[in-house]
Amino acid sequence: MKELIARHGIGKPVTGEALVAHDGFSARYDLDRIGGTFSRPTHKLAGQSYVGKILVLDTTKGGVASAWMLREMASRGIIPLALVFNTVNPILAQGAAFGNVTMLAGFDDDITAQVPNGSRVEIDPATRTLRLL
Repeated sequence: MKELIARHGIGKPVTGEALVAHDGFSARYDLDRIGGTFSRPTHKLAGQSYVGKILVLDTTKGGVASAWMLREMASRGIIPLALVFNTVNPILAQGAAFGNVTMLAGFDDDITAQVPNGSRVEIDPATRTLRLL
């Protein structure tokens, strides 16, 4: 079992399937928030559902809109199970907290190269760990 340690973590422990890409994340520009899929045609996960998945991506993009959009998505149950990033901006960290979405960020190595797409992972924000199961 491989274990990776992040510098930052918020939320509750979760276990699920990882959806992985070395690409950014913007709730405003990358997602169909009604249909639950990545909708930006040039995104590496275009057309794939993010609902109930642990998203493992490079970095966050965008600003304030992504923060409130996470909350709105959570209110409708069309939300990722967790967000995992190499780097995160403060606005999206606030949005994850506001939307009650588990998040890890800040790894020594590129997390998108360490976690295979489709793998089952366990996240424990209290210990800032991601475990490949």
